[in-house]
Amino acid sequence: MTITDVLSAIEAEAIADTWRDDVEINSACGADLMSDVMAFVKDQVLLMTGLINVQVIRTAILMDIQAVCFVRGKSPNEEMIEMAKANGIVLLKTKLPLYISCGKLYTAGVREGGVRKID
Repeated sequence: MTITDVLSAIEAEAIADTWRDDVEINSACGADLMSDVMAFVKDQVLLMTGLINVQVIRTAILMDIQAVCFVRGKSPNEEMIEMAKANGIVLLKTKLPLYISCGKLYTAGVREGGVRKID
């Protein structure tokens, strides 16, 4: 799934100059705990979160996440946007809640979750 497909599926919009349509999304991770993201994220994941702080972008950089979507109408601050641009991270936002956003992505064909069950 491309970023354009994601925008359509979850009624999202791209933020500032972070747009790239060459990013392929194969899984999604809905989390506000960045420690969970760091422990269990998969490749080619769209990180979906309601957390608005620079730690989200730092986690994305560390885990090689190329796309982050902020839910519930939240928007990142300028520091986050600049950090994302400098690291090639696509930023999106949607007015939808996290649960609905994940469900719409699942319906659109993203069947892999970014966070796996802990054994």
